[in-house]
Amino acid sequence: MPPGHPGQPPGPPQHRHQGQPDDVYATEMFAPLSGNSDMEPPEPELLTHRPAGDPMWHEPPPDEQMTTFVANYEQDPDLPGDLDDDGLTAKQKRWRLIRRIGYAGVTAFVLIPIAIFTVLYFVLDVPSPYEIASQQNKTVSYMYRDGGVMAKDITDGNRVLLEADQIPDRVKYAVYAAEDATFETNAGFDIIGILRAAKSQLTGGVGGGSTITQQYVKTATENDDYSIERKATEIVKAFKMSNQLSKTEIITAYLNTIYFGRGAYGIQAASQAYFGKDTEKLTSAEAAYLAGIIQAPSRGDSLEYAEGRWSYVMDQMVENKWLPASERASAKFPKPVNENKTDSPGFDGSRRHLKAAIGNELASLGYSEEQVRTAGYTIHTTIDKRAQRFAEQAVREVMKGQPKKLHEAFVAVDPSSGGVMAYYGGPYDQTDYVNWGNKGRNPGSTMKAFDFLALLKKGEKGPYATYDGTSPRKFGDVVVKNAGDDQCPDCTVMEAMKRSVNTVFYDMVAKDVGPRAVAKAVQEAGISDQSSVSDLDTNIAIGGGDNKITPQDMAAAYATLAADGVQRGSHLVSKITTPDGDVIYQADREGRSAFSPDREKSKQIAGNVTMTLEPVLEHSSLRCADGRDCAGKTGTHEAPGHPGDNSQAWMVGYSRQIAAAAWVGDEALSPIRDANGSPIYGSSLPGPIWQRFMNLYHEGLPQQPFPEVELMGEPPPPPPEPEPEPTETPTEEPEESTKPHPTPPGRPEETTTTAPTTTEDDGDSIFPGNGNGGPTEEEQTTEETTEEGG
Repeated sequence: MPPGHPGQPPGPPQHRHQGQPDDVYATEMFAPLSGNSDMEPPEPELLTHRPAGDPMWHEPPPDEQMTTFVANYEQDPDLPGDLDDDGLTAKQKRWRLIRRIGYAGVTAFVLIPIAIFTVLYFVLDVPSPYEIASQQNKTVSYMYRDGGVMAKDITDGNRVLLEADQIPDRVKYAVYAAEDATFETNAGFDIIGILRAAKSQLTGGVGGGSTITQQYVKTATENDDYSIERKATEIVKAFKMSNQLSKTEIITAYLNTIYFGRGAYGIQAASQAYFGKDTEKLTSAEAAYLAGIIQAPSRGDSLEYAEGRWSYVMDQMVENKWLPASERASAKFPKPVNENKTDSPGFDGSRRHLKAAIGNELASLGYSEEQVRTAGYTIHTTIDKRAQRFAEQAVREVMKGQPKKLHEAFVAVDPSSGGVMAYYGGPYDQTDYVNWGNKGRNPGSTMKAFDFLALLKKGEKGPYATYDGTSPRKFGDVVVKNAGDDQCPDCTVMEAMKRSVNTVFYDMVAKDVGPRAVAKAVQEAGISDQSSVSDLDTNIAIGGGDNKITPQDMAAAYATLAADGVQRGSHLVSKITTPDGDVIYQADREGRSAFSPDREKSKQIAGNVTMTLEPVLEHSSLRCADGRDCAGKTGTHEAPGHPGDNSQAWMVGYSRQIAAAAWVGDEALSPIRDANGSPIYGSSLPGPIWQRFMNLYHEGLPQQPFPEVELMGEPPPPPPEPEPEPTETPTEEPEESTKPHPTPPGRPEETTTTAPTTTEDDGDSIFPGNGNGGPTEEEQTTEETTEEGG
């Protein structure tokens, strides 16, 4: 409609005439915007020039929007005047950039991976089980700290490669349930598992997502690194293997090469090693046991771990309809047979616990047992040959003839390096598989050293601070008693530590430092995540409640006191080398200041704790031979529901050269008694084990006294004034009569007898099973809901 038409409001021309000059068109377009006919049009040079017939040119906006259009014309990048040399607006340029990024993304994340996958598919080969078996015949050497050979791991020579029809379905189903429930249907890899593993890698996690086929490939390549590159190679080989072999062939190859622990490679060797029978005779429960330990074969003899995995596998078999629910309900956990012949000469008997502890540490460092065996590494340990022999001797001598139900552990640590010098986790037989050396138990009064340490860190009190040590005392709803109802009013910490006065240390934690400070102190001293302490329960003061520390961690924590407050993490592995001698791992021995950033302050704190622990040994008749400087603390934990009886007993102590922890207890927290039926205390069995070891170990070593440090807190009280000697008054000696004095009628003639000397038994005798009663340094704590012993 032309301008001026009755139905069209006045406005600019709607179309530009062919060949119309810019200045003429601009004049015609902007003139009607105002009722003032004298309005000057915009400068022509402000307009973007367009060639005639440009298809990108927009129709002018309606009259009522023209004012806004003009105002925003220069600022709007998408208006028709802002085309680049290619004739594109800014918006079109942005979309072009986005499209190009998309094309690059598709190329990078789809086309390139497909190309790499295709190349790798044709380049990579999957070894046969026979080739893998030949690679696994390597020996692992374990060395003492002085470089001597401690033991060797020899690969089981009874490996048998089974045919597919020799492996029952129940065995295969157990392995599917444990490792890869979709094995029969997946393409060799699980995309969900892979994405989960990728996320773990990107967020700093490790591993995960491997199917049975991928695990076979990992075994074949001897590559156990947690990396995306390794996972990608696994996927390609697994896919290729799935295309070339049937599922039956793959599971057979897998079960013939996987490692099960006890030196057994392959399901047949594992069946013989754990159950003394051929694979075809395994029950579903036994198959579930073996399948469950595939993830951690070094823990195959840990019944606690194995039973947890067994339950999971059995449940998964029911869920996948591979096992009737009725059979699951009636199934019992199968205990493996005892090993009559070990696969590791040097790790016989109780030393199997030592091997397990080394294996656990290797696994925590990222070196699985299978990887170590496959690579043939040499493991350099911190075990001292003399110390290990003396530890075993001390336990054997003291525990000879004691009840079989008692369990014991002993660990010794080098304060200068943190290295474990001796490790005894208990006997290893059909009745006792538990490694008590790294089993957390209630520490009892051995925690009192860390109650006091937390107090010293506050910098206000010291060894001669006084507390109310009367008994019983009530703290809120908790009633605390001392052993034998021992009374110690105005009791110094020195005296309370020597006599193990419960009420003093409970008061100290409840009112002065709090349980959180005690938990922090023992953690700073060096306990690991194998132990647990509660920072909310005041029961930590006497080592009860949820506070459980392993003998290895307790020895390590006291070693920090022996090392002048320098904490060095306890460890069994000092170095790992390849068959070529290359060092691939080296333990850190530097240490850190444990109780203060200032090493001198940390030394002072540790030294003040040592001051209070030295008198304990004399009080308990546990001093080291030859007057050697030693310090330590006994402890007990009361058997629940049995006042006066203990379920656990400890002795932990140290010299400058070595720190050691001895523990004796019951698995079920039942009362423990010695061969004479007497209650066991820290000084009655653990104490003699500790003392015997310390004297054997230090024989021939130089004396190293504890360093002198400045006393913290209050000065010692003045010594009591000596009582005046009574003045003797000379008396006249009566003449000696030669006549016998007559005996009064009815009175028998007097006789001279020597009455036996009796003392209240304090339980401090170093002779086990002497029939004595409870010691004064032990304690019992009674609460409304629990009964704890120190």
